[in-house]
Amino acid sequence: MPLPKFCSRRPWGLAWRWFAPCRLRMAVLALLLGLCAIAQAQTLRVMSFNVRLPVAADGENRWEARRALMTDMLRRTRPDLIGTQELFGSQGDALTESLPEYAWFGRGRRGGHADDEHMGVFYRKDAFRLIESGDFWLSDSPEVVGSISWGNLYPRMVTWGLFESRRDRRRFYLVNTHFPYRDEDAAVRLRCARLLLERIREWPENVPVILTGDFNTGDETDVHALLTGSLHDAWRIAPRRRGPEGTFHGFTGQPQRRIDWIMVRGMRVRSVETVTMHRGARYPSDHFPVLAVLRWPSRARAGGIRNE
Repeated sequence: MPLPKFCSRRPWGLAWRWFAPCRLRMAVLALLLGLCAIAQAQTLRVMSFNVRLPVAADGENRWEARRALMTDMLRRTRPDLIGTQELFGSQGDALTESLPEYAWFGRGRRGGHADDEHMGVFYRKDAFRLIESGDFWLSDSPEVVGSISWGNLYPRMVTWGLFESRRDRRRFYLVNTHFPYRDEDAAVRLRCARLLLERIREWPENVPVILTGDFNTGDETDVHALLTGSLHDAWRIAPRRRGPEGTFHGFTGQPQRRIDWIMVRGMRVRSVETVTMHRGARYPSDHFPVLAVLRWPSRARAGGIRNE
């Protein structure tokens, strides 16, 4: 960097030669910090988490014994949005009491807010605005609250929300569900997946979709094949993965099948983690939560974007 005329003599010359590189370093640092902030603003941290309903018979693993650990796990992982399964209303309210930066919504599977399973969706109030939300049931009568079909033991449902980023007003759908669990429910799970896809296809193709859920089946099944015909499995396409592949562990910490999935349409996948945080033999739930870091696609590109 050439010296200005007034710096041609000491001590001005020495001062300029010291100050100019300093100023350049500060400018470069400011630029890097700005780029990091932009990159952070373009990402979404999305979690799928079966929280395990409150059952006294769980003994040492009952909800009251897990609540503080679950709260700490969420503080550490910092998801922007969470699709939960087996969430009772009292659990959702307790979590937002401990984590007031979140709001949540959802109805019990039989309607109302009484203690029954919800497909509760949590989101950071400072980062996202909920534009629209709704529920439908996985049955022959999707709009009938609590409806049961196809041999299901319990009502099975979907809760969804259309969100808008407060920073740049980008919009996306988050869809959350819980499929039936029995071995003999394979055909029922397939019908659930077909109905779910029918609804997703009704939404604008240029609006990204994020699907979270406990699908109670592995990724070698027809259900996974059907869903990945229209969506991308974040775990499969992520360039960076951390943690075990299996997600259900039954409070043992030993992962079994990967039944908790995050799927996307129109979003890049940066990384996926199976979160195994625990304290001794205590875990937040009998499922490991799954955390995906997603990135907005370029505005000029459409839903075919898969990963980085």
